[in-house]
Amino acid sequence: MPWKVKDAMDQRIEFVARALGRETDLSSLCREFGISRPTGYHWLNRYQEAGSLSGLQEQSRRPRRSPNKTSARHEELVVQIRRDTAWGGKKIQHVLARDQGIALTVATVNRIIKRNGLLERQERHRPALERFEREAPNELWQMDFKGPYPLERGKCYPFSILDDHSRYVVGLFALASIEGVQVERRLREVFEQYGVPDSMLMDHGTPWWSTTNGHGLTQVAVKLIKQGIQLRYSGIGHPQTQGKVERFHRTLGKAMELEEPAGSIAGWQKQMERFRHQYNHVRPHEAIEMRVPADLYQPSLRHYHPNPPEWEYPPGAVVKRLSGDGIVYYGLREYFVCEALADEYVSLRQLDDRVLVTYRHMHIRELDTATGKTVPILKPAVESSGAVKERKKAPKKERKKA
Repeated sequence: MPWKVKDAMDQRIEFVARALGRETDLSSLCREFGISRPTGYHWLNRYQEAGSLSGLQEQSRRPRRSPNKTSARHEELVVQIRRDTAWGGKKIQHVLARDQGIALTVATVNRIIKRNGLLERQERHRPALERFEREAPNELWQMDFKGPYPLERGKCYPFSILDDHSRYVVGLFALASIEGVQVERRLREVFEQYGVPDSMLMDHGTPWWSTTNGHGLTQVAVKLIKQGIQLRYSGIGHPQTQGKVERFHRTLGKAMELEEPAGSIAGWQKQMERFRHQYNHVRPHEAIEMRVPADLYQPSLRHYHPNPPEWEYPPGAVVKRLSGDGIVYYGLREYFVCEALADEYVSLRQLDDRVLVTYRHMHIRELDTATGKTVPILKPAVESSGAVKERKKAPKKERKKA
């Protein structure tokens, strides 16, 4: 039976004191305090065993033995994985079940993480995000730079290329700079190994976007277009457009914090290669139902062309060759188009007092014939356009053999 008043400790002291003083018989005293006789005897015995009124304090009701308690070995494994990877409870639970046959609930893993002081502040509340992804591998790759990380001499710039559908990292490189030459070489390596994607998403940054030649294409971007890749640029000031690669960089950053700082590009590259393997083949992803990216990814069927064939614009299109400065002459006037497209052929389409300039399968610029000004566009041509249809055809020599 419960004690009558809120402060049970005070009541126990008063009860024991009056019982020991033998002011009244025990049965009447128990009725007065609203407790049963066994309860009264219990607290008297507790006082006598402790030899002090402090023995009347409430003791822990935790069982001395807990048959269902997580074993020390399992707890050590959870703590070790957490410290090695910084993964959350759901991933750790999945990996333990998948790789070692250890059955723990996500709640149990999270409790282990919390009681060992391994819970980070930002993990206490994570808003649910709606996810969007392409339907198949290689429909879209996202690429971006992270960092930089300091070196003994210079800096290390991690360069990442990620498949939108599977989250598979097709490329992760430690570069000494963001120069176009290094990026081109790494892109070529990835294309030779995994094929060419349908499109690529990037931000308005070096080396795939130029702010010095009239805001537009760079040499890197032009070479991507020549491979038949549609270029897609994220919104300026909106990094969430590249949400997957941005999220990947957060994961990469946390993983690198667990590593000893590398003093050289070669050292960083070794660390990133280990991380890339773990990310693609070991670490489960909640966004893909706790599978690993390697379960979903397949190389592209589109092959890399070291020497891309010449482009065939639709019949009847107005085709002009740009000058060595990226200028086109049209209607007795010259317009700047793109320095990176020097000596390349483009098509021009008159739209009232505007002219749409297209290079291969990409609309790249809009000319204003009234003012002489030009504006960059950089959007893929619609699928019904002649340029895209021509792009999907094989070169003439290959068509004759077919």
